[in-house]
Amino acid sequence: MGKMGKYVALVVTTVVATAVVTWVLVTIVERKQEARQYPLRLKEIAVDEPDPDKWAENFPREADGFRRTKQNVGRTKYGGSENYQKLDVNPAMKRLWAGYPFSIDYREERGHAWAFTDVTETKRLGDQKPGTCFTCKSSRNPSLMREMGVAEFYRTPMKDLVAKVRAGGKELAIGCADCHDGKTMALRITRPAFAEAMKARGIDVSQASRQEMRSYVCGQCHVEYYFAGEGKHLTFPWNNGLRVDEIEKYYDDMEFKDWVHAETKAPMIKIQHPEFEMWSTGIHARSNVACADCHMPYTREGGVKISDHWIRSPLFNISQACQQCHRWSDEELRQRVTIIQDRTAGLLKKSEAAILDAIDAIKAAMASRATDEQLKQARHLHRRAQMRWDFVASENSMGFHSPQEAARLLGESIDYARQAQIAALRLRPVRAKLASQ
Repeated sequence: MGKMGKYVALVVTTVVATAVVTWVLVTIVERKQEARQYPLRLKEIAVDEPDPDKWAENFPREADGFRRTKQNVGRTKYGGSENYQKLDVNPAMKRLWAGYPFSIDYREERGHAWAFTDVTETKRLGDQKPGTCFTCKSSRNPSLMREMGVAEFYRTPMKDLVAKVRAGGKELAIGCADCHDGKTMALRITRPAFAEAMKARGIDVSQASRQEMRSYVCGQCHVEYYFAGEGKHLTFPWNNGLRVDEIEKYYDDMEFKDWVHAETKAPMIKIQHPEFEMWSTGIHARSNVACADCHMPYTREGGVKISDHWIRSPLFNISQACQQCHRWSDEELRQRVTIIQDRTAGLLKKSEAAILDAIDAIKAAMASRATDEQLKQARHLHRRAQMRWDFVASENSMGFHSPQEAARLLGESIDYARQAQIAALRLRPVRAKLASQ
């Protein structure tokens, strides 16, 4: 190549390099500018604005993700978003919850966008159910509570609250207003029961860090609860703590029961969905990993960093949900989850079998005319065994949120169930004595 050719090549190389560097610099500037400007406040939003479509004008990325919670992404091995009947998969639950509405209808939960539809269509609730049942099912509820007062909201029949929401022309399920202040976009607590329960534990949620709030907003609803008094006041049984033993003491001290078991006549507790309580005993909570870190992991779109509002199982999003901290392959991480869940599922089955044997033994003792006083111990042990089984069975992680705690509870469940069975079997002499009279 002659001198002229080398000169031309140098000029071309310089021009290309300059263009590339310029493009990179421009892109960096644009991305930084995009990040500074996001979100563009195109529209003012009211503090309690219930309609997510109005928020979407300012937050299109988050809104797009949240709309996807209506998609059926299918099942994981122990969960997912397919709306199947769990009682068909595990008929033992019909006997375990005999006499309680969960023995009639118990379906796999779907995404947050289905909350309104699913609560109005379930066979577990009738026309006389209080508004308390509707507390976590609509983004209209924060404004309704403000307008009506919390006590009146709880007392109002759920069907009337549903009618109020429908009157607006949209069946508004869980939405932006449930977790965010429309003016500041800050995370906030909108369900009074959570703030009341935390206050009883000496915790002021108004002083919580942002990272704590990324779990607290989930803990407003993903918890164990009961309805207190004639006003059906939504209450979390946390005065003694969040562990099962502490919750059990709370219920025992007040002699509370959700229902009387149809077969054993034991006074029972129905555990709801204690994800917050179970998570709080696990390694992720101890490591300051929030619910949102796994179920709503941070992601980047251009120069903008957002929390992914497609709330779902981390198993559908391992790269973002898990690999930010755990530097192993998708398959390795999936196997680790599967090992934990398979072991928990195995213990659940053993626990169910033990409780069913206890139920049969108590029924047999009742048939032989054992008295309520004689059956008191067996029934109390049945209550203790099933409460621990239910705490794991109704918690939506199949033990993953706290593997050691789940194993401990199921081990205790099996133990208490066998004790209940033995206590009932020891009443067999009652039958023999009666036969000789």
